[in-house]
Amino acid sequence: MKVILDTNVFISGVFFSGVPHVILDAWRNKMITLVLSEEILDEYRRVGDELAQTFPAVDPQPALELVAIHANIVEAPPLSVPVCTDPDDDKFLACAIASNTKIITSGDKALLRTSGYADIEVMTPRAFVDRYLSTTP
Repeated sequence: MKVILDTNVFISGVFFSGVPHVILDAWRNKMITLVLSEEILDEYRRVGDELAQTFPAVDPQPALELVAIHANIVEAPPLSVPVCTDPDDDKFLACAIASNTKIITSGDKALLRTSGYADIEVMTPRAFVDRYLSTTP
């Protein structure tokens, strides 16, 4: 199953425990395929470097290197018209369209409101884990 992680989900999974970390573990265990564009990877790097200043005990570089090597990186042309109320978030939708990925996980309210656009489901990390990664029947 292909999934795109909003920057807040990826970075939270790297720096903290909790649901985003569960999603990254699922990726490491090859239960899901992470899809991203160079633009998304650049944002992961920028935010990871910024957060590392606040949490110097955590080095985001190994996770960033792994995702750069093992994620499915696609060329994602910008959307022809803005969709999200935060235009910076349109890159996630553009990536989903370019890669035919139907799921984006995000905690960003503006991005969550775009769920359904181009048949892309934008869901919270908790909803994603409960629906796709939960081992309980």
